[in-house]
Amino acid sequence: MGNQDRTTQFDRARDELCSHVVRCEVLEADMDDRLTWLEETMDYMGERYPDLTELELAQLELIGRRFVQPAIPHGAHAHAANRDRWEDVPEGERQEVPEAEPEADLAGAA
Repeated sequence: MGNQDRTTQFDRARDELCSHVVRCEVLEADMDDRLTWLEETMDYMGERYPDLTELELAQLELIGRRFVQPAIPHGAHAHAANRDRWEDVPEGERQEVPEAEPEADLAGAA
């Protein structure tokens, strides 16, 4: 089978961190709360995976930061066809952006 079936401790830590983000519904929180959550969770991850190097922990935190700051906001209201509506909305207010009619957005994008 080869090395493809082997997961490293870093791989397990990364997968666990991303799983925690989803299970804890971190993407539903304000950005300040997301970053506070990530900081506290990184402390936990350092204790849970003591064999990770400082570099690996820094890489894991970077992955976590990217994961909690998605390029496209979380939710059905945000998609490529209505990007102009949500792109300039401050992070904390993005979930209040009204949902658009899909047909209207797609017709305007063509």
